[in-house]
Amino acid sequence: MASPSSSALAPLLLDVLVCPEDRLPLVYLPVESMLYNDRLHRVYRIIDGIPDLLIEDATAVDEAEHARLMLGAESARRTGSTA
Repeated sequence: MASPSSSALAPLLLDVLVCPEDRLPLVYLPVESMLYNDRLHRVYRIIDGIPDLLIEDATAVDEAEHARLMLGAESARRTGSTA
């Protein structure tokens, strides 16, 4: 199992990654090893440090999970845990 530091995405990579469907930026949640499209409520997993950005592999989330993820993203921004 990869440690969180080994699966962290490089800041330059985060600058160019976008959702494959709407072509807009994604929210990086390193603690959860995922990228999140907060507009479409879709999760893209990061597996062994590699983002899986295939639309058919994305997972839709409900409103409660969306709210939880956005709280996590806001907390990460405040503590500087995201790139």
